[in-house]
Amino acid sequence: MLLPKRVKFRKVHRGRMKGRATRGAELFHGEFGLQALEPGWITNVQIEAARIALTRYLKRIGKVWIRIFPDKTVTEKPAETRMGSGKGSPEHWVAVVKPGRIMFEVEGVQEDAAREAMRLASHKLPIKCKFIKREEAGGKTHEG
Repeated sequence: MLLPKRVKFRKVHRGRMKGRATRGAELFHGEFGLQALEPGWITNVQIEAARIALTRYLKRIGKVWIRIFPDKTVTEKPAETRMGSGKGSPEHWVAVVKPGRIMFEVEGVQEDAAREAMRLASHKLPIKCKFIKREEAGGKTHEG
């Protein structure tokens, strides 16, 4: 599972997800990507499930990059607890995703295989996603 080794603060505010993604909105590593079309929180379990779906379909051919990381804690209070008595304890980790964010990238596979793998991965995520190629995305080429 993805989670930070250590954080400065255990509990964080919920925050808002307004606007489009300014960072991480272009393909950087791979030829094909999975782009978010709506805002949402994606848990570390959902990211892992999408990664497994991707790599299983591609049979470990090519290279996969995960471009999101769950660095925000979500707290929950126990069931049937009265109001007040402070914030709940951290339960799981989420990545905050805004529209336009590239979540996964793939390289070294055919387009139809990448498209099907990304479709399977998008079914594991709680938001609408779109398959993109380097030509339409207009991403920068990165060598190294």
